Amino acid sequence: MHGHQPHPVTPGGARYLSDDFLSKRGKQRGSYNCGRCGLPKKGHVCHLPAPSTADSNSAAVTPTDSATSSAAATIPASPPVSVARPHRRQQRCSNLRRALSFDDVDAYEVPEDEDEGGDECVSPDVEFGSGSGKLPMNCLWEVLRRLPPPSLLSAAKVCRGWLDVSRRLWKAAEELRLRVPAKTQVGFVGSVLQKCPALVRLSLTMESDMDSTMLACIAFSCPNLESLEIFTCEGSFNRITGDELGRFVADKRCLKSLKMEGCSNLASFVLSSNTLSTLWLSDLHSLSKTVFNLPNLNEISLDFSSQEKDTTDLTTMMDGIGRNCPKLQNIHIASFKLSHSVVLSLTAANLRGLRMLSLVLGSEITDASVVAISKSYSNLELLDLSGSSISDSGIGMICNVFPETLTRLLLALCPNITSSGIQFATAQLPLLELMDCGMTICDSETQYLNNDVESHISPNSKQHLIYQKLFIKHSRLKKLSLWGCSSLDSLYLSCPNLNDLNLNSCKNLIPDKLLLQCPKLESVHAIGCQDVLVEAVQNQVSNNSVPLEDHYSRKRMADGSKRVRIPFSFTQQLILDDEKESWKVRKRRCMVVVE
Repeated sequence: MHGHQPHPVTPGGARYLSDDFLSKRGKQRGSYNCGRCGLPKKGHVCHLPAPSTADSNSAAVTPTDSATSSAAATIPASPPVSVARPHRRQQRCSNLRRALSFDDVDAYEVPEDEDEGGDECVSPDVEFGSGSGKLPMNCLWEVLRRLPPPSLLSAAKVCRGWLDVSRRLWKAAEELRLRVPAKTQVGFVGSVLQKCPALVRLSLTMESDMDSTMLACIAFSCPNLESLEIFTCEGSFNRITGDELGRFVADKRCLKSLKMEGCSNLASFVLSSNTLSTLWLSDLHSLSKTVFNLPNLNEISLDFSSQEKDTTDLTTMMDGIGRNCPKLQNIHIASFKLSHSVVLSLTAANLRGLRMLSLVLGSEITDASVVAISKSYSNLELLDLSGSSISDSGIGMICNVFPETLTRLLLALCPNITSSGIQFATAQLPLLELMDCGMTICDSETQYLNNDVESHISPNSKQHLIYQKLFIKHSRLKKLSLWGCSSLDSLYLSCPNLNDLNLNSCKNLIPDKLLLQCPKLESVHAIGCQDVLVEAVQNQVSNNSVPLEDHYSRKRMADGSKRVRIPFSFTQQLILDDEKESWKVRKRRCMVVVE
């Protein structure tokens, strides 16, 4: 009725038998002697009575007693606590030994979920055996996880313990950054990637050519990839076509971020993905067809090369981006083909969530483009119109629309902007934290040394031929860039939160007309400046406190006509130095970069 049944093993011991022990002993066929009297089983009929139910938990059951076998299978055997606990310790200890080749391990110090898959949860009290200097495992893990891949491969050759830890590190790695040397075979890159089954972020710096074979190797070796960055070095070439890139994006359903350089060979592409949220493509050139079917895209950056005869239709491309990417928040486009019509196409998309807009090198972007942007997107936090032809009037419109939202304004390489417009922007934008005005206040020879955009200069640009003064007083400004402002001869800054100032190539700035009241200034870039100016900057930033006269209390005269300062005597000042340190505003140590 029951048919053939295998020989049951002891419930109290077989349940907790370690895998290591079974693998060493091999296949077990059971005992050939009677479990009651000890005589050989062949032709033997035992005369001893059957064991009780309580004894069945610790004694083997013979296959001839079918009734007893049925009872042992149906009644759950719960071994005593004193028996179960040692067996549980043995199992945990054996798994750890099998994974990391430990010799002397206390079972209670090993985590319950320790397995061979490479978990990071390891007891800090566990020590390696010979060859590791009794180093705690968590210390070794923290040391090895900070090594670059070549060093980690070398560390794996020290001993077996380090080898096992390095394997677990490869398996647990979620981010990997590799530099692929020239003439490297794809198989080597694939072997490295297959060591990391849990990899989700990959960054490759290609010194060799990037082709479809390498892209297919990445797709096969990294099934759970979420972020991919590909950077090209000088002498390497990206041979990936638009069709190959489109297939890769469509197949990688977990991909959320894609950043790729050297995309001059794309020609055309169709990108479709429901998970991709960040897309960066650089060195684009002459795109005949572009389709962005990315409903969850939040950030897009498209940098076009400076080559001539670029036939990309940016107006059509921006129209498609606006229709198929409704969740866009950050847009960056860098191209000499940017014009007012492209801005109108972008504003017609009505992207309600847009917060950062960067349209760089568009010399045909004028004040009219600023009006269109202001009407459609009134909640911008970053606006970058570097290389455009806007004037001080355009800055005035920006200040009228974005006084409560704009925190970063970049207007570098704008020839029609004067120091008056910069001062007006800093006065009307109270939330401004970053401002870039590089190559704006400069003479015409410096402005157009490497740029052939002289035809777009307005009559206001003649003001650059004379020296200008700049006075900025702002309470929240943190970074200010005035690089290349060769027509600037006077500068006064009163910015208590400014920590980074760029004065590179400000050749005509007079040291006696420079005043920096910035107690939190940390770095000043003065490359290409006169030695006298560099010395003046160092003297001003090296002071530990601002002048005390600015902190003197004021009192009205008897007639109430005006307020005058009341300086403290030397004795009173010594007392206040100990009681109130706020009389001196101490500054952080500032670094002046001259090389």
